[in-house]
Amino acid sequence: MCGICIDGDRILLVNHALYGPDDAFWSPPGGGVYFGEMAEHALAREFREETGLEVTIGELLFVNEHIGDPLHAVELFFAIRSFTGTIASGFDPELAADGQIIRDVRFLSWEEIQAYEPEQRHRILNIAGSLAGIFKLKNYITGDQNPA
Repeated sequence: MCGICIDGDRILLVNHALYGPDDAFWSPPGGGVYFGEMAEHALAREFREETGLEVTIGELLFVNEHIGDPLHAVELFFAIRSFTGTIASGFDPELAADGQIIRDVRFLSWEEIQAYEPEQRHRILNIAGSLAGIFKLKNYITGDQNPA
């Protein structure tokens, strides 16, 4: 589950030290689902854990299938209708205190996002072309699909 949270002309992103070069990988907040947990509840929980924000989940925007050794993930992207609270770099309860991977949580403009290398940002940020383009992505994204 992932959430697209917009504030003005900026999108909320989390910097995960685990994936990108130089320990930088910017991605919309989100994460896994526990057995028996509804998707909306899982996403709201992940937002609390990663960002400190309470969110209201909106509609399903698109599905992104990522296949890259060793990970095969199917990500459901939802719009975030509203949020409250203060942004804070979160804590992943599945990881030890000395093994945390969240380095930063920020609202970034499209220009700030583009300053990072493509490998340092989630694929949807590379194919969308703009902040508005995120909302025009096709229903199911796999491979090198472009929005159209």
